[in-house]
Amino acid sequence: MGSCGTWAWQELLVLLSSLLWLWADSAQPTPPGPTPNPGPQLKFRLAGYPRKHNEGRVEVFYNDEWGTICDDDFTLANAHVLCRHLGFVAAAGWAHSAKYGKGVGRIWLDNVNCAGGEKSIGDCKHRGWGNSDCSHEEDAGVVCKDERIPGFKDSNVIESEQSHVEEVRLRPVVSGARRQLPVSEGIVEVRYKDGWAQICDEGWDSRNSHVVCGMMGFPAEKKVNRNFYKLVSKSQPKQKHREDVGPRKRLFSERQQLNYRLHSVSCTGTEVHLSMCAFEFYRGNASAACRAGMPAVVSCVPGPLFTTANGHKKKQRQQQQGQQRIRLKGGAKVGEGRVEVLKSSEWGTICDDRWNLLSASVVCRELGFGSAKEALTGARMGQGTGPIHMNEVQCLGTEKSLWSCPFKNITQEDCKHTEDAAVRCNIPYMGYETLIRLSGGRSRFEGRVEVALGAGDGDQPHWGLVCGEGWGTLEAMVACRQLGLGFANHGLQETWYWDASNVTEMVLSGVKCAGHEMSLSHCQHHGTSLNCRNTGTRFAAGVICSETASDLLLHAPLVQETAYIEDRPLHMLYCAAEENCLASSARLANWPYGHRRLLRFSSQIHNNGRADFRPKAGRHSWVWHECHRHYHSMDIFTHYDILTPNGTKVAEGHKASFCLEDTECEEGVAKRYECANFGEQGITVGCWDLYRHDIDCQWIDITDVKPGNYILQVVINPNFEVAESDFTNNAMKCNCKYDGHRIWVHSCHIGDALSEEANRRFEQYPGQLNNQIS
Repeated sequence: MGSCGTWAWQELLVLLSSLLWLWADSAQPTPPGPTPNPGPQLKFRLAGYPRKHNEGRVEVFYNDEWGTICDDDFTLANAHVLCRHLGFVAAAGWAHSAKYGKGVGRIWLDNVNCAGGEKSIGDCKHRGWGNSDCSHEEDAGVVCKDERIPGFKDSNVIESEQSHVEEVRLRPVVSGARRQLPVSEGIVEVRYKDGWAQICDEGWDSRNSHVVCGMMGFPAEKKVNRNFYKLVSKSQPKQKHREDVGPRKRLFSERQQLNYRLHSVSCTGTEVHLSMCAFEFYRGNASAACRAGMPAVVSCVPGPLFTTANGHKKKQRQQQQGQQRIRLKGGAKVGEGRVEVLKSSEWGTICDDRWNLLSASVVCRELGFGSAKEALTGARMGQGTGPIHMNEVQCLGTEKSLWSCPFKNITQEDCKHTEDAAVRCNIPYMGYETLIRLSGGRSRFEGRVEVALGAGDGDQPHWGLVCGEGWGTLEAMVACRQLGLGFANHGLQETWYWDASNVTEMVLSGVKCAGHEMSLSHCQHHGTSLNCRNTGTRFAAGVICSETASDLLLHAPLVQETAYIEDRPLHMLYCAAEENCLASSARLANWPYGHRRLLRFSSQIHNNGRADFRPKAGRHSWVWHECHRHYHSMDIFTHYDILTPNGTKVAEGHKASFCLEDTECEEGVAKRYECANFGEQGITVGCWDLYRHDIDCQWIDITDVKPGNYILQVVINPNFEVAESDFTNNAMKCNCKYDGHRIWVHSCHIGDALSEEANRRFEQYPGQLNNQIS
């Protein structure tokens, strides 16, 4: 009986609680059906290995814990939403089955189904946060387009919300300025809906102008004639009075209706984007806005590279101004690269600890560009060599030089070159990319080069082809830079397989570039006097571009440590003679009697770039050498020279790439290339190829060299057969003294590692009086 009573009471309690729940439910609004958005604590990041900065395993920070997303039902629309979370404009693809490695912790989302336009991944359909039947072997990844959302901010990128300002321009109002690039003076306008709106200049000062000029790619601002621009803000004069503007620069006759969007703009001057300043929007009807002011007008000072029309002369002028103490290396475009600074006559890098937009902007303006678009960490522009001079740089943003900013000196334990800091700077719009295009390629990164002539004064451009004679890697590098497509993979002299365009006329020949130019028009060429032996379209120049490139460097200390002299009998040099590894006088020797005196040393060649170094020729065209019984993938991979202090060559050698392979790699990097069994040749990023001192042709024949003081020079990839991100570091030089019996090699360094003054001292080195090298 007691048990029955207990059961009855339990039933009664359940019934009462159900009634209470129903009453409470009817008194409150029904909760929404879809999974609620988790709110502001949601964060995203890319992880995994190997990967580029714009791809990786997607990880979500929710409920104070990082986790992954399962690849079940994953689509490109999901990837679009996630890439926008990460600050990229869109997705290029996605990956399944933990392509970037397995994550750890929670799997937060499963069966995600987005339409593609959602503001948050939480707005997409899914099984609920933390509800998944997946393992980490199913972690999803994304590949985002390498283009940032204007104004987006993570730890190192600009912030801009929907209610903020994203796109800004300078509109020139003087007729003569309409066709001149860059536009350095004009009315400041912001993108609004489908058009452009002005900013009221009440309270506008030089600090605001400084920010706008930085966004436009200019390092500084200057005072503007405000009274002149008042003409623009007044009513349009009647037709009969238009000539009254007279000798002044004539304003646009068709004045645009003013439409004010912002007012009370107040910048500190250190912001890298107008959206980061304080300002207010005009609300409602703004027709009566800005009665006490006029549209904000800004005048900017262009940097040295953008002051005249000829880029080739600009570079020379900049170099004549004296060497700066800061430079950018390894970037595909002008105004981007790894930051290197000069200290104690030696170039070195900056560690990325605390590296941010303020410090990056000081670098950009110091170099003659605008403010920074991005402050890049993790050696995103390739790894440098030599010392790391600065760490924890903390600029205020007002400094004229990076050396004026507080920083810490480096210790060996603090940083490695995998943490080298880099920047992307705002540069003025020059319109160079509108004067070149590619046709016939399988993707936008390749094709036959077509250039536009006579595109000024509003005329329709006349498109034509570039003669392929003499076209090589350096010319292709400039073309790819002008196109905005990164580095050159190949420069092609024949393009019969890309014959898909109706453009058939050859209009440019004799193109010869140094490699640093911003446009092909800045390179040497024949001008209007076309001189091309083969004018058929099959002989037009072409390019294959790439977002990344290799960067080879010789390990200079190893050359110094391993150099020695060997007198090698002629009977052991038949194969070397066959491959032209001996001086020309060896042909007159009394073979097989006698010997040759050889300067031998080891070469350790590192790939510090962002793409593998591969020989230009494929395996089908490698040359077999029977004597040494190996294939040559490149006819000449390195030049070895003995020079007098004034640069006269007294002995030379060369090394064919009979075996490009990964001898060793940095920790965590796997070898990819091995020559054995006719394997693929190359050098992986983060690996090096070692040519030991005791193998054939790893020498210079100095039999005919007289005792004296000389320079030993080694140049990698001397004919630019394979594209690299930086050719200026391909040479290595050493001082050496030869007394006729022994040789002392010292002061070995990469060609661009020292200041110009230190290089001059090196070349004027008087030589050793004894064998005591201090």
